[in-house]
Amino acid sequence: MCLRKRSGYRPPDLINAKIYTGPVPAEREGELAMGGGRSETSALSGAGGGQGMSTTQNSQRPNACCFCWCCCCSCSCLTVRNEEERRRRRRKKRISQDTKMETIPKFEACTKPSVEEIQLWTQSFDKLMRNPAGRNVFREFLRTEYSEENMLFWLACEDLKQEVNKSAIEERARSIYENYISILSPKEVSLDARVREVINRKMQDPTPHTFEDAQLQIYTLMHRDSYPRFLSSNIYKSLIHSGSRTSSES
Repeated sequence: MCLRKRSGYRPPDLINAKIYTGPVPAEREGELAMGGGRSETSALSGAGGGQGMSTTQNSQRPNACCFCWCCCCSCSCLTVRNEEERRRRRRKKRISQDTKMETIPKFEACTKPSVEEIQLWTQSFDKLMRNPAGRNVFREFLRTEYSEENMLFWLACEDLKQEVNKSAIEERARSIYENYISILSPKEVSLDARVREVINRKMQDPTPHTFEDAQLQIYTLMHRDSYPRFLSSNIYKSLIHSGSRTSSES
């Protein structure tokens, strides 16, 4: 069945497209009623006599891929970052007190970071993620942004890489998939279609590196999206302030 003929159906790529809904010029009504030998699109563009715009000018307009739903099969108009922002907003709206009180993995055991360590975190995201205390503080910040699942997924992938038992690998891989990859999970992370296809193939025979591509994509997302905000957050500033004060008192 052709989807275009369904009543009320609008292709996904045309949802945000601007559609002309104004009155049809009188001189074009006859052509439109009889078919005019031209498509509806060319008829509307040809009505530019009253708009002061020629067909040549119309043809010089850049073609926005989102305006043509039949040509967008290979065009991804939504970046992973934008999808992550929308998911964060939706999760913030639906999260309830019961969800907040659910079992949350404990923070990593670590010693209190020194002032020097805290200051190193500003130099690179890699230095922050290599430090257990840094990961804990960053995870606390992500929780305030309703995106803690990104860190939890990254940590789960790190744990999976250390596993050597075949049955344990399969069990952990299935748990990671259900908690962070499945679209039914409230803790689903933002991944593009290509990475999801790779994961689905690898899940047929899980290994410690099944989620390697996904882990890298989430790491990049946290680096580019969350890390800059973390450095300017009150959580990090208060940590710097308290560390400096402790250092001066001693």
